[in-house]
Amino acid sequence: MGAIGSVLLLIGSFGAAGTLVHDPVLGSGPLSVLRYGHGRDVAVTVVYVGFALLVWAWVRLGRGVIANLVTSRGVLWATAAWLGPMLVAPPLFTRDVYSYLGQGLLALNGLDPYGVGPSALTGPIPENVHPTWQTTPAPYGPLFMGVAKGVILLAGHDVIASVIVMRLVLLGGLVLLICALPGLVRHLGGRLPVALWLVAASPMTVVHLVGGPHNDMLMIGLLAVGTLLVLEGKNVTGIALVSAAMAIKATAGLALPFLVWIWASRLEGPLWRRFVRAVFPAVGVFVVVFGACTALAKVGFGWLSALSAPGMIVNYLSAPTAVGQAVHSLVQMFGETNIWPFVGTTRTLGSVLLVAILAWNWWQARDGGPEAVRRAAIVLCFGAFLSPVLLPWYTTWGLALGAAFAWTPRALSYVVGASIALVLAYYPDGEQAMYNWPFVAVGIGAAVLGALSLVRFDPLGLSSTFGKFSRTVTTAHLPREVHESRP
Repeated sequence: MGAIGSVLLLIGSFGAAGTLVHDPVLGSGPLSVLRYGHGRDVAVTVVYVGFALLVWAWVRLGRGVIANLVTSRGVLWATAAWLGPMLVAPPLFTRDVYSYLGQGLLALNGLDPYGVGPSALTGPIPENVHPTWQTTPAPYGPLFMGVAKGVILLAGHDVIASVIVMRLVLLGGLVLLICALPGLVRHLGGRLPVALWLVAASPMTVVHLVGGPHNDMLMIGLLAVGTLLVLEGKNVTGIALVSAAMAIKATAGLALPFLVWIWASRLEGPLWRRFVRAVFPAVGVFVVVFGACTALAKVGFGWLSALSAPGMIVNYLSAPTAVGQAVHSLVQMFGETNIWPFVGTTRTLGSVLLVAILAWNWWQARDGGPEAVRRAAIVLCFGAFLSPVLLPWYTTWGLALGAAFAWTPRALSYVVGASIALVLAYYPDGEQAMYNWPFVAVGIGAAVLGALSLVRFDPLGLSSTFGKFSRTVTTAHLPREVHESRP
């Protein structure tokens, strides 16, 4: 069922996803009907039918995992079947990959991707970048700029080939994550089938991280492996990999202070002396790794100022932004006002709250061990929800580590509901759907149904109704003597 759903996602994506402005496949000929009018409506419908089948298969797989009927190997086979069609699909529910390629092209042409946007160049890659990001500097670390340059070198200016190569490179992050999970589960007390089901087979991974694709996939893979190595006492290598993850995307840096506590917990002496003996070499490793990434990518440190670039997106998925929007809506009842002072204030308060949460959890993690990793996962989750903008795939940051802990079925059902709702927050072409209220209502209904379906068989009570209907239809076609012989 999941494989069929994934194939339908692939078929529908040729007309409904982030297709090219000048598409060599659909630009002319009979397939072009998928891009316009009723043909595009059909393509969109096929995408949503495929997504529904994929989610239903994931929920059924989850039931088997919870009941100990499905092994890790079974989850991995399902994951492979669902991911296969995504490898050659146009970008689904996003156009970010075109921005990645445009930023790599800038760096390859000697321009500073942290100073100018893709619109500084012309050609098939820049023209496909979303208008929002055409003039926006890259908010990603130097290692990812190097990756983007390498993809352009391999695939040239062929946009379709570049998307596929970028997807395959970023898929390495998922491979790293899958390889790290057995060790993380062993240290953190979870179950491997559950962890794999949460982060590998999830529609968030299939649709967003791979179907997108998004560089978060590479970041969380490096983060997971680095965390595992620190837990196993390989501190220098572990810190180096997490530093590399931060050189992909700055968010991974939230985990570094917690890994220092794990390092310090293996040393002898008073707490602060152990901390100092761990933090100085950890900072040294970070400086060397980050400096090497910057030098090899031949970029500067402009990414620090560009980190605020995604903040131009305003939507209510981010808690601070949602509060600002709500306050602005109330004030606007009494007169026309600009939204930015309200959103800016609540975002600043959200950042202050995140710093407080980080500091408190960091101090609570001072004994190191699994508790430090748990606290790091919590902070990564808050880092997503309290950021100025929350995009659906940001929720994978904390889940990459949190999946290795023990989960209750009810907690897993919350993840199911959130995953469905967050994917449906955007249309297949990458535009946000959060202000189409009838569509939002359907999405919330689907999320609730999916969440309940994980822990309740037939939450709508349809089996008894259809069972009676089936029995009635069956007996109506039996010979009269069979009817009369029934008690």
